[in-house]
Amino acid sequence: MAIDMNVYKLLVIGDSDLLIHWVRGEWAVKNPKIIPYVQYMQNLCKMFRKIEFRHTPRIHNELADALATIALMIKHPDTDYIDLLDIELKEHPVHCSYVESEPDSLPWYFDIKRYLESVTYPEDATSNNKKSIHRMALNFFLNTQVLYRRTPDLGLLRCVDAAEAVRLIEQIHT
Repeated sequence: MAIDMNVYKLLVIGDSDLLIHWVRGEWAVKNPKIIPYVQYMQNLCKMFRKIEFRHTPRIHNELADALATIALMIKHPDTDYIDLLDIELKEHPVHCSYVESEPDSLPWYFDIKRYLESVTYPEDATSNNKKSIHRMALNFFLNTQVLYRRTPDLGLLRCVDAAEAVRLIEQIHT
């Protein structure tokens, strides 16, 4: 497709370290079934003025996951037609999980925080509830009184209740 669109510079980002090294010629291909595919890719590479292959770990491959999801959701009657996507990259990543309401006036993370503080469960917790709280707590980190959620890339997201979320949103938008 890139060749048909007369692209002369191409950046290929893949999450398979093995494939990236094979195509770059840095690693030998030992599986005879794979050799023709790698040779075909190397021949295609000659059709570009500049082509770069870059490895990105799966954990950092949100864009590819998002594009794959979009591709599965959109069915176009003309399979040769592709709408252009305008992708805007923000300077600072922002992560948000939305919780609609807090009916008991406790923050959504109350049980997780209490578990991390004192390894106690709600009084009415069933065995399954206890397992769920324990399992969820593995993804959280408590620093004094501030609760953080660990991201897959080991970043930390600060957990806030509804009132603090409103205050932060107002602060950001003023």
